[in-house]
Order: sequence, then C-alpha cells, then structure tokens
Amino acid sequence: MPEILLHYIWQRELFRSFPQVTTNGQRIEVLSVGIHNTDAGPDFSNAHIRVQQPDGSWIDWVGNIEIHVRASDWFKHRHHLDSAYDNIILHVIRDADKVVYNSQGEPITQCMLQYPIDKDYLSQLIADAKLMDSASLTHRCANLLLQDPNLLTLGWKQTMLNRRLNCKKDSIRRLLACTTNNWEEAFYISLAHYFGFHTNGIPFEQMAINTPLSYLRKHRDNLFQLTAILMGQSGLLEPEDEMFKEYSFLRTKFSLTPINPTMWKMGRMHPQNAPQTRIRQFAQLLHQSEFLFSKVLELNNLDDLRALFSVNGMGRDSVDVLLINVAVPFKYAHGAQQQALDLLQAIPAENNRIIRQWKELGQKVDNAADTQALIHLYQTCCQTSQCLNCDVAYQIFLRFPED
Repeated sequence: MPEILLHYIWQRELFRSFPQVTTNGQRIEVLSVGIHNTDAGPDFSNAHIRVQQPDGSWIDWVGNIEIHVRASDWFKHRHHLDSAYDNIILHVIRDADKVVYNSQGEPITQCMLQYPIDKDYLSQLIADAKLMDSASLTHRCANLLLQDPNLLTLGWKQTMLNRRLNCKKDSIRRLLACTTNNWEEAFYISLAHYFGFHTNGIPFEQMAINTPLSYLRKHRDNLFQLTAILMGQSGLLEPEDEMFKEYSFLRTKFSLTPINPTMWKMGRMHPQNAPQTRIRQFAQLLHQSEFLFSKVLELNNLDDLRALFSVNGMGRDSVDVLLINVAVPFKYAHGAQQQALDLLQAIPAENNRIIRQWKELGQKVDNAADTQALIHLYQTCCQTSQCLNCDVAYQIFLRFPED
C-alpha cells in the first residue's frame, strides 16, 4: 500500500474504532494526531499520545510522528542519522520488519496501525488520481461522483469558497504591501490583470505597475491622452500611430518605461480580446470612473456594479468576470465579507471548461459562488492530485466496506 494512505488514515483519525498497541504490546491512546507537515522533517508535529506501562499506569508523550509502510524505511531515509527525528514519539507503520533507533541510539516506539478500511480500494483511488490527465476529471473519484453527486457535500463546497476568497485576500494583502497600503492603486493593478482575461493577465498587470495611477489621474479627463499613455506603456504603439507623438511627450514628462511588447500573446484570438482593444476599454473605464475602489465599496447592487464596469464593446459576461475576480475579492478583503458572498450568489454561474466538467458529473451549479468553489477544488485538489486534502475522497473512504 502507498505511504500516502497511512498519512490519510492518521490525519483523518480513521483508526479510532480499532485498538492501537505498540510492537511491544503496550496500549496506545491517541489524544491528538498533530499537525500535518508538508515540508522537510517529521510527518506530523505536536502530536499527543498516551502509552500504558507494564504496571498499568499511563504516560503522556508529546512530540512528532513519523509514518512509513515498513519500519526499515526509517533507515532507507537515513532518519537514524538525522537529529531532526530525535523527537519522534511514535513510528506509525504497517510492517514491523525492523527495530529502529534515533541518532542518539535510543529505540523508537512503533505502532502497526490498525484500521477497518479496505486499503486496496483507496490505493486504486489514489493511483488513478495521480495518473489522471490534469485537464480532465475522468478518474475514479469522478466516476463515483457521477454515481452519487452528493459525495461532494454543500459543506465542502462552502469550505472551498471560503478558502478561495481567503487566498485572494492574501494576494490582495501582498499587493497592498507593494503599494504602501494604497487600496486604490492595488485595485487598479488587480483590475488591469483581469482585463487581460487570463491570456494576457501578466503583461496587463506589468503595464499597470509601470504606469502609476497617480500619473493617469492627471490626464483622466482626456480620453485621448489616457489611451495614449496606456497604449504607449504596452509597447504596442507604432511610430506612425496618431498617439505616438502624444505618448512620447507624456513618457518624458513622467519618466515612464514601457513593457516589452513580446510579453503579449496575439495568436488565435478573437478581435474583441486583442490587447489593443482591451487596453482601449481599460482606458475608457478609468476615464469614466475615478476612485473605482471607493465606488465598489459603496455599491452592493449587482446592476449598479455592472453599470460601473460597463464600457463599449464589453459584454455582460466579461463584466461579471471583473466583478467575480476583482470587485468581490476586494470587498471581502476590506471586511465586507457578507456583501461579497451575496454578490457571488447573485452573479450567474461561470461557463468554462472546468465548470462544464463538474456539470457532467451531476454537480448543481446555480451561481458564481458555486463555480468559484468548484474551480478552487479542481485547482487545489484534483489538478494536483491532493486527494488526501479533499473531503470527497474522505466521503468515499468512509463508504468502503470493512475487512
């Protein structure tokens, strides 16, 4: 069986219905499995166990847990030479083929973990998940979801949505740290990124970073100048363009540096998604609305927010993308969590490759709150084969027959 399954069983405490004993026959009570460590070092830290002594008394131990399939893996991984493993209070294994020692020559207490789960079934689940195509959800978990869509519970979807919003909040905090806590500037840079609509998000963001919002505000009332600055900063402005002379003047005035035009992706793209088109729309938005972040905080009605971000040539679906990825996360990060959640529930469900796959598996998708949760689940668990961190795998595990 793969070691990753033992991690899963230990972390989820799926051994509780079976008595646990050391390889010397001493009873063990697990009071806390500890904190799972995904970095170098022992597998679980700050665990708390109680071990019964020969006289019947109990001793409490607090420390680290290491997990292997075979006890001899301890030596294979050279833990017996590493002082970082001297604080191991329990070596959790399936096969006690060796007595193991720490770097001080002291024996390590071992436990052959007992559990009532069909290990072969989950082994196959994990194997299939690891071999799955990252662009598809067609692995064993997906097949079981197709049979019973309720394996993906409403509670887990809510957890995924909260995690996604908190990830976006962390990203906004990092952006604020780079803009001396200027919310308007951070909002402007984030908005620029999503005006690239995935394909050109990076060059759009870099263009905004190279073009401080304070400079644009000085010419906000003049759409021609505003567009000239942004087009010039994109590196896509040609000398024969009517804006080139204007940009050259403004570039000198503000000591601006354009980005490398090779950053932009141009191939196989609808005209409405061309960088030049999106840059002009971005300029139009900045021209028609000053202090966008402040206005986003003031507005809670979906129609009002759509009107704020609407510009010529941009459809409602594109506007909703900006609301989902910029307006809502910034509201959430600024403390208006319930307003952010209400907006996601009011915005229609997104329609992309990931969501279409979830729908094929029988998942109910009513609004953007659902789609954001499912996108986060796919990106953080399915796409990276992190089945041990997914409640769907846990639900499947619980339904396995007992030995």
